[in-house]
Amino acid sequence: MKKLTFLGLMLFACLCTSQQLKAQEVQPLLEQNIVFSHNQENWFPPISVAVDGLTDEQASFKGNSVDHSIAELVSHLVFWNERMLKAMKGEEVPQFDGNNDATFTAYSEDDFGELAGRLDQILTGIEEVSRDLNPEQMKGWAATLANIASHNAYHTGQMVFIRKQNGWWR
Repeated sequence: MKKLTFLGLMLFACLCTSQQLKAQEVQPLLEQNIVFSHNQENWFPPISVAVDGLTDEQASFKGNSVDHSIAELVSHLVFWNERMLKAMKGEEVPQFDGNNDATFTAYSEDDFGELAGRLDQILTGIEEVSRDLNPEQMKGWAATLANIASHNAYHTGQMVFIRKQNGWWR
């Protein structure tokens, strides 16, 4: 199911970048996919469900030294989504040195609730900004919005997998 969802989102991203769809047709679909990956369950659980009810200790759990914890995955999503939100708002985006591993910052066990809340605020901001894009702006942001939804869904799947492995899933 994860592969089908990922492939579907990737196909959608390709369609959004083609000239076949008009911005006014794409915008509601992209907005919906951003919401689905954030806090509205549809074909897959959104981030809000994947992090809901986790203790700080569970969020920091690492199966082995190469696995990312849920907290590290959330940190990574905060990093990338915050950059996108700033760019969409026309704000200065800090320069990135290209070290993606550094975006999976480890947080202390008692910071996870704050981190998850920050991601929620950022994703709400992306939803709000994307609703306000005019058709010309949407043409420029369509592929990015599709990638945001795909990227978030991908890492949410990893979170759900960790929870299932440890018996922390519904």
